[in-house]
Amino acid sequence: MSFVTMMEGHLAWGDKPLLDNADLTVEAGQRIGLIGRNGTGKSSLLKVLAGIEKLDGGELHTQNGLHAVYVEQEPYFPEAPTVMDSLVLRGKLDELPDEKMRWQIQSRLSEFLHKFGLDENLDLKKASGGEKKKAALALAFALDADLLLLDEPTNHLDIDAIRQLENIILNEFKKSRSFVTITHDRAFLNRIVDTIWELDRGVVRSYPGSFEAYQRRKEEELAAEDKARADFDKVWTQEEAWIRRGIEARRTRNEGRVRRLEQMRIEREQRRDRIGKIDLNLDAGERSGKVVAELEGVSKTFGDRCLIKDLTLRVMRGDKLGLLGPNGVGKSTLIKIILGQMQPDSGTVKLGTNLQIAYFDQLRSELDPTKTLQETVSPGSDWVEVGGVRKHVIGYLGEFLFPPHRVNVKVSSLSGGERKRLLLAKLFAKPANLLVMDEPTNDLDLKSINWLEEFLINFNNTVIVVSHDRYFLNKVCTHTADIDYGKIQLYAGNYDFWYESSQ
Repeated sequence: MSFVTMMEGHLAWGDKPLLDNADLTVEAGQRIGLIGRNGTGKSSLLKVLAGIEKLDGGELHTQNGLHAVYVEQEPYFPEAPTVMDSLVLRGKLDELPDEKMRWQIQSRLSEFLHKFGLDENLDLKKASGGEKKKAALALAFALDADLLLLDEPTNHLDIDAIRQLENIILNEFKKSRSFVTITHDRAFLNRIVDTIWELDRGVVRSYPGSFEAYQRRKEEELAAEDKARADFDKVWTQEEAWIRRGIEARRTRNEGRVRRLEQMRIEREQRRDRIGKIDLNLDAGERSGKVVAELEGVSKTFGDRCLIKDLTLRVMRGDKLGLLGPNGVGKSTLIKIILGQMQPDSGTVKLGTNLQIAYFDQLRSELDPTKTLQETVSPGSDWVEVGGVRKHVIGYLGEFLFPPHRVNVKVSSLSGGERKRLLLAKLFAKPANLLVMDEPTNDLDLKSINWLEEFLINFNNTVIVVSHDRYFLNKVCTHTADIDYGKIQLYAGNYDFWYESSQ
């Protein structure tokens, strides 16, 4: 049974096509992961399926009486004293004509809030981004939709909350229901979806199976596409050489060949090239000392909350340390203590010699929204020097997928993913032998995350990273530290090693 069917869908933002003659179907019971580069139109497609936006052309057919619920990337919460009061307004529960139905939904809502570890009487003004995301998801599950549409549901969630979300979907979301989710969390995709939709250059392609199955299929497709383009370009080049001979072409009166060349020119002009690859290149600077950071007996308390207690930690040159733990337990605090931005209440912190530090801030406080991209990366100059190579700032920003016409736009106009790429560009314009990264994968698309992983794996210096991306932690980290309200346990291994050891 089809819940939603789109035929020859068209949608554009300005002169940029987001959907170009797109066909798709959502079947009952289907669980779909929607992926694609930032800015390709994934959120717009989700809004079309939710009925919030309309297609510019084509047809969209929805099953009569279909109940769809949409959870946006940054959920809106009506003003109210408590989280529960706001959710009642958000879900329009007071407008339901059947009091029994209203009571049942509110009862389910309380149950799901509890499963996410939320107090329904929490002051809305004090709720964090992660708590608001969990509350919006709890309401979505309580509404028992036929079609659930989730835009980046794991954003702002820590690993425990992500695993709880997975368990709810796998064990409590009815098999006859469907969902479509936008996410860059590959571990999440592998656990919960049975279909991958890839939005690429205006076309939606469907791949059955997990994300890993999609990756294998995609590699084969890209190889075949590269070969087909190479063959096409070879023939096109030969035909262009033939037509330039002019007299011979007219003498042969091969009108069919001329028409074919004209068609090839049109096809090549209309070809949509794949979006480029970020060129990550960092000058590693001087070689740091063998010991990068040494903490002994370090403690830190805020009010009555002890975040770090009697911690002894040594970070060695070449370590790639992942800091794990729920939101608010002290991961960012530990980073600031290591960097000297915050003093411990007790204990000692010693940094190694010859350190050149690049700090990738979760909140992007390194970026001034009033500055242009060029001013951000290379203030007062048109040039940057990376690894001894002098580069014009326009070319350098191009390596991070910023076209020349955008180098003078303000930081305030950038999307979340673009700001992340700009911060990478700013950091990598300076030598560094210690990379400290707080949630580096948030807002980045999958291809950008893959390239960042490749870079960090091959980076021969030291990395300290906070992340809730399990796939990323597995690929990058050689060591992990489990932080839990004052208690810190160190493990010589990646996320999977920590998880198996801690059970």
